[in-house]
Amino acid sequence: MARPDPSAADSTAGGPADGRGIGQVLQLLQAEFADVTISKIRFLEAEGLVTPARTASGYRKFSAADVERLRYVLTAQRDQYLPLKVIKEHLGAIDRGLRPAAAGPPVAPSSLPQTPGQPVAEDFGASGTELRLTRAELQAAAGVSAELLGELESHGLVVASGNHYAGDAIVIAQVAAQLAGYGLEPRHLRAFRTAADREVGLIEQVTGPRRTEQTGELAALTVRLHTALVRSRLPRP
Repeated sequence: MARPDPSAADSTAGGPADGRGIGQVLQLLQAEFADVTISKIRFLEAEGLVTPARTASGYRKFSAADVERLRYVLTAQRDQYLPLKVIKEHLGAIDRGLRPAAAGPPVAPSSLPQTPGQPVAEDFGASGTELRLTRAELQAAAGVSAELLGELESHGLVVASGNHYAGDAIVIAQVAAQLAGYGLEPRHLRAFRTAADREVGLIEQVTGPRRTEQTGELAALTVRLHTALVRSRLPRP
């Protein structure tokens, strides 16, 4: 008797709670992509565009994110006629936190969400640092020149980790560009970096070097104090 093929047997195994089998994924996708087949899904997996989990028996288990990834690939092929190499680059950008665009490659947000009023602990969560941007992506998202970005880097205001920049670099570059309109150049802003380093040092004295539940609360309090101190020293109208 021939041994069963796990990749075929998983066509009906499992459900949304523990992942969908390849047959269930096929049924979902065929409603939108009539020509998709199990062979096509296997091919996209072999090309590294989707990596479903495997059970101990070798059955594929596609998560909701896997299904959306397949939908993105199939849509890009059908509507934009993109080759798999380009689609794979787009998926890599999405994995770094960029968002899909209606046409063309994914893009970084032009700014990060800002909470009006007094800062709160949630403002210091990880949402601003989940992005991993290339230099060109950061420059485009912030709308700044290569010269300004270079100056910000030379003065330690924007720092890359490896070959990528965190999302907070967008806000830093945008604010620096606005301050430049008032004659404040990046070299004038080093005091802000020094003050931020000192505030982080104070927070780490309480929480330690690892992020804890208290980190955001302490960061919000230090920023509120800093704002109040600056406001109290400005000339009264």
